[in-house]
Amino acid sequence: MFGVEEHVLKKLSNANPAGETNRQAPASMSGSVPFYRKHQRGYDRGYRYQSGGRYAAGPGGGGSTRSRGLDWSSQSGLDPLPKRTKPSYLAVDRENQIIGYVVPIFRSSQEFAAGYSDKTRLRDTAAYMESRDMFTSGLEMERSEQISRKEAMRETAQRISFNKTIHEHEEHFKRMNEDSLMHVPEFIIKPRSHTVWEKQSVRLHCTVSGWPDPRVVWYKNNVAIDPLANAGKYKIESKYSVHSLEINRCDFEDTAQYRVSAMNVKGEVSAFASVVVKRFKGEVDEFLPAPRRTGVKDGPVSEYGITFQTHIVDKFGVSFGREGETMSLGCTVIIYPTLHRYQPEVQWYRDGILLSPSKWNHMHWSGDRATLTLTHLNKEDEGLYTLRVTTKSGSKTYSAYVFVRDADAEVEGAPGAPLDVCCLDANKDYIIVSWKQPAVDGGNSILGYFVDRCEVGTTHWIQCNDTPIKFARFPVTGLVEGRSYTFRVRAVNKSGMSRPSRVSEPVAAMDPADRARMRGTSAPWTGQIIVTEEEPAEGIVPGRPHELQVTEATRNYLVLSWKPPGEKGLEGVMYYVEKCVSGTDSWQRVNTEIPVKSPRFALFDLAEGNSYCFRVRCCNAAGVGEPSDPTEATTVRDKLDTPSAPSKVVPTRNTDTSVVVSWEASLDAKELVGYYIEASIVGSNVWEPCNNKPVNVTRFICHGLMTGEKYVFRVRAVNAAGLSQFSPESEPVEVKAAIASPAPPFGISVLECVRDSMVLAWKQPTFIGGADISGYFVDYREVVDGVAGKWHEANIRAVSERAYRVTDLKENKKYQFQVRAANIAGVGIPSLPSDTFLCEEWTIAVPGPPHDLQLREVRADSMVLLWRPPVYQGRNPVNGFYVDMKEAEAPEEAWRGLNTKATQNTFFKVKNLKEEETYVFRVRAQNQAGVGKTSDISEPVQAATKPGTKEIVVDVDDDGVISLNFECADMTPDSKFVWSKNYEDMDDSSRLTVETKGNKSKVMFKSPGEEDIGIYSCMVTHTDGASSSYAISPDELKRLLEISRDHKFPTIPLKSNLAVEMLEKGKVRFWLQAEQISANAKVDYVFNDNVVAQGEKYKMNFDKNTGVVEMIMESLMPEDEGTFTFQMQDGKATNQSSLVLIGDVFKDLQKESEFQRKEWFRKQGPHFIEYLAYEVTPECCVVLKCKVGNIKKETSALWYKDGREIKADENLGFTEGVLKLEIAQISKKDAGVYEMVLKDDRGKDTSKLNLTDQCFKNLMNEVFNYIANSSTPLKITSTDQGIRLYTFVSYYNDLLPVTWHYKDSAIAFSDRLKSGVVGDQLWLQISEPTEKDMGKYAIEFNINDGRGGLRRTVELSGQGYEDALAEFKRLKAAAIAEKNRARVAGGLPDVVTIQEGKALNLTCNISGDPLPQVTWLKNDRELTSNEHCILRFESGKFASFTITAVSTADTGKYSILVKNKHGTESAEFTLEVTEGMPDLGVTSYWTDAEGNVVFGANTPKDKMKTAVTGMRKESVAAVDKMDDLTEKPEEKEEVTVEKDVGDQIDIDGT
Repeated sequence: MFGVEEHVLKKLSNANPAGETNRQAPASMSGSVPFYRKHQRGYDRGYRYQSGGRYAAGPGGGGSTRSRGLDWSSQSGLDPLPKRTKPSYLAVDRENQIIGYVVPIFRSSQEFAAGYSDKTRLRDTAAYMESRDMFTSGLEMERSEQISRKEAMRETAQRISFNKTIHEHEEHFKRMNEDSLMHVPEFIIKPRSHTVWEKQSVRLHCTVSGWPDPRVVWYKNNVAIDPLANAGKYKIESKYSVHSLEINRCDFEDTAQYRVSAMNVKGEVSAFASVVVKRFKGEVDEFLPAPRRTGVKDGPVSEYGITFQTHIVDKFGVSFGREGETMSLGCTVIIYPTLHRYQPEVQWYRDGILLSPSKWNHMHWSGDRATLTLTHLNKEDEGLYTLRVTTKSGSKTYSAYVFVRDADAEVEGAPGAPLDVCCLDANKDYIIVSWKQPAVDGGNSILGYFVDRCEVGTTHWIQCNDTPIKFARFPVTGLVEGRSYTFRVRAVNKSGMSRPSRVSEPVAAMDPADRARMRGTSAPWTGQIIVTEEEPAEGIVPGRPHELQVTEATRNYLVLSWKPPGEKGLEGVMYYVEKCVSGTDSWQRVNTEIPVKSPRFALFDLAEGNSYCFRVRCCNAAGVGEPSDPTEATTVRDKLDTPSAPSKVVPTRNTDTSVVVSWEASLDAKELVGYYIEASIVGSNVWEPCNNKPVNVTRFICHGLMTGEKYVFRVRAVNAAGLSQFSPESEPVEVKAAIASPAPPFGISVLECVRDSMVLAWKQPTFIGGADISGYFVDYREVVDGVAGKWHEANIRAVSERAYRVTDLKENKKYQFQVRAANIAGVGIPSLPSDTFLCEEWTIAVPGPPHDLQLREVRADSMVLLWRPPVYQGRNPVNGFYVDMKEAEAPEEAWRGLNTKATQNTFFKVKNLKEEETYVFRVRAQNQAGVGKTSDISEPVQAATKPGTKEIVVDVDDDGVISLNFECADMTPDSKFVWSKNYEDMDDSSRLTVETKGNKSKVMFKSPGEEDIGIYSCMVTHTDGASSSYAISPDELKRLLEISRDHKFPTIPLKSNLAVEMLEKGKVRFWLQAEQISANAKVDYVFNDNVVAQGEKYKMNFDKNTGVVEMIMESLMPEDEGTFTFQMQDGKATNQSSLVLIGDVFKDLQKESEFQRKEWFRKQGPHFIEYLAYEVTPECCVVLKCKVGNIKKETSALWYKDGREIKADENLGFTEGVLKLEIAQISKKDAGVYEMVLKDDRGKDTSKLNLTDQCFKNLMNEVFNYIANSSTPLKITSTDQGIRLYTFVSYYNDLLPVTWHYKDSAIAFSDRLKSGVVGDQLWLQISEPTEKDMGKYAIEFNINDGRGGLRRTVELSGQGYEDALAEFKRLKAAAIAEKNRARVAGGLPDVVTIQEGKALNLTCNISGDPLPQVTWLKNDRELTSNEHCILRFESGKFASFTITAVSTADTGKYSILVKNKHGTESAEFTLEVTEGMPDLGVTSYWTDAEGNVVFGANTPKDKMKTAVTGMRKESVAAVDKMDDLTEKPEEKEEVTVEKDVGDQIDIDGT
């Protein structure tokens, strides 16, 4: 094939002289602009020419083409090529889709002559002769090149054959002596590691030897690499023992260790290499690939090394909407671990088709929730929606169905809107529009459909058909070529018009070839080069179209299609379509006025039922060609028939609100679109659609049905021709959960083993199939040397218990077991094979494991665990059980026992659980020998109270019958109430009766007694664990019997029994109150068995509205000692209550009566309502207060202490009646007896408060308690003397007893350990601390109030001690440094004014240890001592500065700088020199340590004038500059603190 291509290209290059563009080679070969961009004008001609060409590549090519080349031997010359239009070099198929490039070839003279007349050939002779001479020499060169190529190919074939023979001989000898040649694989060259940038490719190489040839496998992080699983990512090659792995477009995830393994029968070897993929940071070379960017806007997130766990929660369910509404579907997505700004790939699908954002579909990801919003529902939106969340670690999906019902019709009885409007075929002349029929016809058959079109960019809709069409496809004509249109469809019945459908996608009225050209600027490369013949050079009459056929036929229109002719001529080809009534020869042109441009045409206005034949002619500027072969006779009718009705509709129970409907498909249905399903409640005769969008399956789940109702279903099929008849109605089915065979059991374990049998136990299946499990079947098989045998049935009849003894086993043999569960639906699939168990007799002394653990009555903080005792008892009977518990996710070490003493029961109520936590349990049995093996772990259960949970309620009716009542709101039709006592079945029906009605059940006791004591529980089957229990203890039974007795023999209930109380003036009131009483009730008042009546002594009152009965006596006399009784009667109900007042009780009551009488008289004047008492405020102030009443302006209040008046308050101005005396900062001197006296003209009242001895101690303890509670936690600080522990209190009292403790022992204070108080701070000072001082310190407030003292503790150890010790050392060093720092003890004046010629002497006191270094400076430059300026530092204390004769040159700023290793200090002054005066002596002065100016001894007294205005500076500065001046860098030390003090001295020399 390559020879042909090369030959053709060479011919093309020779045939195209420079400057010509009509015969250029393809752009991909010449490097110029692609020829299919330059020759757009001939695009359609090229298409038609290729379709009919005889030299097209492939099976349809002419006989002159060959598979490996063309036979040019018969070519004596070339016919001249006349001028023609620019050709197209694109090849398209029948559907006008581009399939490759067309490379034209030149035809022989004989072949060319076959297509032309003699006149044409003679006319072109001159041009032909001229062209032949031009190509003759080139042809001879091509022939010689072809011969050389054939010889080279022959030599290559011989060499390949020879090498093959040698290889076969080598293989033969290797097979003859394999053992001597076999050796383990060996890496000759190992792969090396690489570091690459993102989006670059990398290749790992290795060379492996070995015999037999080793098998090479590549691994990434020890996971085998599968190139097919990652298409395009990896490429693995193996050639001549060289193996390579290529990784394309490396990502950061490709950073890993790669291993190559070579293995044969002799062994396996491996080699390793690492690939590191680096990311870009900052600017990079523009020629390098750009760094990878993640899909997250806020920044990249690395996924390397992370395994994501994805959970979809808060899911959307089956949803129902109506056209025109907005619906949102959302799920919460939990991805662990959580990475900030990481976004997974979130995709939405409808019926398996990926959805893209559009005006109909809005998608949103909020970081943890994926939402799909359907902005305007249409029936096209109905379907199965799937959310797919994809991370690096995999994907999770969730699906649910969305149903969309028709919107309310604008006209009552109108049909629903059509749906799925789309364009099947589009060309220049027409566009075929198709749609699907609606499920709802409005109660009347649909008469047809109207198609509307709208040009894109406008809003004007035009109806395309005048009469309704029933066929669901329609060719729309009358379009403007090149313009785009949208379409919609409306259905109509005799009631009216439906709403319009959703508009279609825009489509352009143009040929597919033109549309393909507009979609892209370049033709797709298919890898195929199609060889065709070139077009003729001049315009000719086109040939016949061929393959004319009727592609679509309906009663309204026909669609013809054909292929263009091979000879199309110079100009573009158009077509005329002709028709003829079958049986005649009268042809009529259909499109007389406008020829057809496309090789397709739609015909309308044909007589329905008539038969026609059709043919097509081509035409161009040269004329009209011959007609095509006519079609066969076609009858005008619907070629596509409506499908037959489906059959055998079978509904199956699914859930409480859905039914699965299946049916047999329509027979011989053509172009089937799908099915519509309708449902009707039995007896209603009202049919509702189950789906509004056809489904193309024969099984559908109908949702939204009413639970408990019976439905029938019917189905009909739909295709473009219309809807089929309805299928026969199905059998009725009740909507409830389906019954299926149960899931397999699990958790098979051995409970006991003897010589020839084993007792097995297993757990109930997680899904029981919607019906009770009727039994289990056990199979077993023998395992020999790890090889399992055949399965054998262990039981023929099903066993109801979840434990079974398998017999007839062989001792010391190993067996595996499997279990199947059965219900009324059948036997389920078997469980997974169990572990392999050895059949040998158990001889252990302790019991075997309990089994069949169940959990009931699950609540937020409790649940009940049930189990069965072990089958194997051990040497002694089981005497108890232990229950263990742990959190489900906790490790094994988290198991903890719930009972320290073994329980005899086989149930246990677990309490004090943490809500929402998940737990697992296990049980151990014990006997006298010890505790046995633990049971299997229970299933995890979350401690949570489910919504709607009910509890058992005890009730006693009017007849005294005791009953336990339970109600369940989540019952199913198959649910049953199961009552038990002590979690065992109740068999004794003589003691109780069970009654169930609807969702309520109760147990009624016939003759309650001690035999009925126990725990009663009720469980509801076929629910999510609905259960509850009620414990009847002896006390509870007694209470219930009393209530029962009261109901049998009614009594008047009393809110309160007969009681007595005191009224004012000492009156005595006897009273009781009944719960409820009628107007006919009466009361008898009895005293010592004698009825008493109303009179002076007794005042009776009976309030029947409140039920209060009372009798009031003015006072109690000795003769009133006895028993008082109130007897009540209300119909049959009676009751009485008595009160016995005899002995001390009567005497105390009588005294109380007399006291209250006196109190009443006391309160007629000023009196104390509350007597004197004290109160301690949070501020530790003591307040004495009392509350008084019945006072007036004249009432006086006097305060006394120990009989001495301390305060008088004559005018009481209070409003609340409270008098206070405040004692601030109480001390011992405040102890004493306090008294308060109230008096006026009506009398007086006195109140005393003893605050001495123990009462004062109690008061102080209360004060101390406030102080102690206000103390702050002990804290640690450091001083220059040591470590200090301290606490603050809000108020300190000198009497506060405080004790400091060290290691729980009281501290004996010394010079090194001291305590004290500063203000409100209590402290303990540890001087010069050492490691022996480490430990626990405490301060105890000794409060003798019976509650013990309050302690504040602190731990002085570890890092805290180290930090405090370091801080102490630092402070100590700082204090020493501060003490020994270099100082200028006496400062210098700020300004010195002196006359010229005078002598100046300044002296300063200097201190510091070590001895400071003294430096004098003038204008910041160091001074040296000379005859004019004498600098001295004497006795290590005095620094003097002397100028013998001051001159104006001495004017300037002077300073002294002293420093040692502890710091630096400076002082400065300014010297001002005035004009010379007579010499009156030497003026000298200095300042003492306090800064006072001291004049020299030789200074005249009348010359001593000073004005202190300057300042002395102690600066904080580094000494680098002075070190440079003094050339003593070794003395650089530290800085000192700054402060300012000022002096100024004026010296007058006159």
